[in-house]
Amino acid sequence: MNGEIIASLTQNIATATPEVLNATAEIVKATTNSTPYILFAVAACMAIGASTCAIAQGRVIEKVAESIARQPEAASDLRGSMIIGLAMVESMAIYCLLIAILLLLKA
Repeated sequence: MNGEIIASLTQNIATATPEVLNATAEIVKATTNSTPYILFAVAACMAIGASTCAIAQGRVIEKVAESIARQPEAASDLRGSMIIGLAMVESMAIYCLLIAILLLLKA
């Protein structure tokens, strides 16, 4: 059954004129309103991305502060590693912002 439907759709698309295909695309575009879903996706992307980034940064700082308290002589090495680690964690929030901007430009 599904094979017959797909074959029939493929045949209809293959034999359709460009005007019919353009009209069909315009009808689909006019009847599909995905803006609320895109806005929800943007909000979810930024909320989840920012909150997980904040939690991860808090954990990194917590563990480094704990390590410095145990070994004060290793503070400079730990501080450098912490800054690199925080930059890696922050990149996740930047990627979420980039995805959100791309979604907003699509809406």
